[in-house]
Amino acid sequence: MAVKTGPATRPVTLPGSAQSRSNYAAKRVLRRLIQGDAPPTAPMSLVERLAGSPYANPTIRVDAVEDSARKTLDFALELAESLFRYGAGALEVETSVIAVTASFGLRNVDVDINNQSVTINYAGPYITPITVLRVVRSWSDNYAALADLHALVSDIIVGDLDRETAGIRMEEITSRHKPFPRWAVRLASAGFTTAIVLFLGGGLVACLLSFVSTALVTVVQQRLGAWRIPEFFTVAAASAIIAGLAQVAGVFHVPVAQGLVIAGGLILLLPTMRLVSATQDAVNGFPVSAAGRYLSAMLVFAAIAAGIAISLVVGVNLGVPRLDIDVTGAINSPPWPVMVVLSAVSAALIAIVLQTRPALLLPTAGVTAAAYLVMIVAGSTGLGQRLSPAVASVFIGMAARIVALRMNAPSAVIAVPSLMFMFPGMSIFQAVYGISIEGSDLTVGASTLFYAMTVILALAAGVVLGDNLARPFAKGPGERRRRNRRR
Repeated sequence: MAVKTGPATRPVTLPGSAQSRSNYAAKRVLRRLIQGDAPPTAPMSLVERLAGSPYANPTIRVDAVEDSARKTLDFALELAESLFRYGAGALEVETSVIAVTASFGLRNVDVDINNQSVTINYAGPYITPITVLRVVRSWSDNYAALADLHALVSDIIVGDLDRETAGIRMEEITSRHKPFPRWAVRLASAGFTTAIVLFLGGGLVACLLSFVSTALVTVVQQRLGAWRIPEFFTVAAASAIIAGLAQVAGVFHVPVAQGLVIAGGLILLLPTMRLVSATQDAVNGFPVSAAGRYLSAMLVFAAIAAGIAISLVVGVNLGVPRLDIDVTGAINSPPWPVMVVLSAVSAALIAIVLQTRPALLLPTAGVTAAAYLVMIVAGSTGLGQRLSPAVASVFIGMAARIVALRMNAPSAVIAVPSLMFMFPGMSIFQAVYGISIEGSDLTVGASTLFYAMTVILALAAGVVLGDNLARPFAKGPGERRRRNRRR
């Protein structure tokens, strides 16, 4: 308060004013300590769900017209179905839909993902709510299309595409031919199992037998798929063929480690992508979708066990000599530099089977080779054979996210092929053999199978953990754009 004293004015502090200000400051500090920042029941903005995802900070068009909301929802629903069909997880589908609808001006959108179905509801101001639903009934191995859809969403959120242009581009992606022809996929499948057998320590005869059996299995699987035979019976038939050819080799006294041949073929049949997606869904809060994927994966494991058991039982009844599952004497592991090369080659080959982009083959091989070196270092520190693969899987999750986002692709297209070489195919075969043939080893077989399943789930969980740990180091296009603007 100021009081005039002659020509000049000077501040005069009235009694009690200083005490009033100190009381007000104390009350404000106390209010901040006991009061929350927001009401406890206030809903979280749906766009905040994008935090930490590759689609954070999308460009939101404020000039969107409400009467075009249905076209935007149809586009988002088509995008969600395509992502699911090509192997994306529930979180990636949800964040893609939220980012696209927000970029096209629809902020009041709710997304519900329930195993195989996607529901999108839009309740704009002063209009009738719109709800659209799509059920995904088919799947396809097409990582190239999955990466292209990821790039499409990235271009939308930075404001480079309008809805009409984005729709044309998405139609081109979903109708485009896969990058590798069918014969190349068959050769890559056979080459993958051959590399795995070499990785496990098999000889040239085992590699040749594995190549032939896998080539035959891929033909049978494609034919059964064309006949619309359920996946359970297709996988069971494939595993029965692999075990049967190994028994035939024993009948003709072929000098080969039969267990290695079967183990190499089983790794190709394991539902690796499904397990990684299921674990990611479970961690990210999609229990229904995770349960459905886990159940589907468990059915694949059951089909593998059933096919091997049927083949072995039929062989025993026909007088075929029992397989020698103790392959420790037949294993002659190559030196570690060769193992690094084999792991990288196997990852590149399985990436071809999954129809990834040709430009992603070399990065996938590089991440796999580095992961094997990490596993060697972890094993040398005393972590053992069980924890070392888990540490390597965490590295794969981190490296896959960083490398894939730099190449404008989702992390799964690099993480899944890089993970395949660590799966315990030999343990699964030994467990099934002990349960179905050696009745006295039922307990040992069950414990071995439980160990193999635990290792597989640990590998999948490690990839998801590494993906989350890499979030601060891998920025999406929206965050990179915001950082460049600040500069």
